[in-house]
Amino acid sequence: MTTQELIKKVRKIEIKTKRLSQDIFGGEYHSAFKGRGMTFSEVRGYNYGDDVRNIDWNVTARYNEPYIKTFEEERELTLMLAVDISGSSSFGSSDTTKREYMTEIAATLAFSALQNNDKVGLLLFTDRVELFIPPKKGKAHVLRLIRELLQHEPVGTGTDLDPAMTFIAGYLKKRSICFFLSDFMDDDYNRSLRILARKHDLTGMRITDPRDEELPNMGLVQLRDLETGARKLIATGSRSAQRDHRSKREAARQYFEDSFKKAGSGSIETSIEDDYVRKLMAYFKQR
Repeated sequence: MTTQELIKKVRKIEIKTKRLSQDIFGGEYHSAFKGRGMTFSEVRGYNYGDDVRNIDWNVTARYNEPYIKTFEEERELTLMLAVDISGSSSFGSSDTTKREYMTEIAATLAFSALQNNDKVGLLLFTDRVELFIPPKKGKAHVLRLIRELLQHEPVGTGTDLDPAMTFIAGYLKKRSICFFLSDFMDDDYNRSLRILARKHDLTGMRITDPRDEELPNMGLVQLRDLETGARKLIATGSRSAQRDHRSKREAARQYFEDSFKKAGSGSIETSIEDDYVRKLMAYFKQR
């Protein structure tokens, strides 16, 4: 991808996702993810309907009329986006790959956080931590995250969520919002997930392609695993091949669902053919 093409693509994603975050997600994001608590703001005169528990008795006694303390939410939060860029993320049976789909979702969440004056950080991973950008504020920072999501070339090809979850758990000291975007084709991240979820507000978003779930009948074909590079000759129309494929996909889906549920974390499942706006809105409202 040339520099000019990259700039054009970043701009296109910025226009689309920034509008979504402003028109749709800003308020929902703010409501779904609370600040760390309430801090004292000011003292003002009592109005009918105010909570009497907030009366400041010292000021009331001094001026011989009721005054109350007002509070505001300590809003500033940190949003950490962890995005899977392993070999399988480059797959897409339509015009959009899983990585491009995840980039749009991550950009929408980042602009929503920006609108709420929250910090945003990014971690790209495969079977290792590929890139880490510490949380910061500002539009220029969010645009940098989008550029890296689009152009970063990974070293690894496989999927291993454990190193990414362990890294974030060790880096983030204060309670933060964490979104993991992946196809979750891994079955050994339960322990690190529980540790991360114990301290942070964690959401897993499982991104799939329709072709992930069903093996099309194309006769005898040679398939290449995008993560391991291994090639295998498969009779795609055979019942055993179809059954084996469905079994592996269902096991990964069930492991994802069970792991996040037991950890008390949120989870979203979506296909690249789905409208992620509806998925996120439903999730935010549910919270």
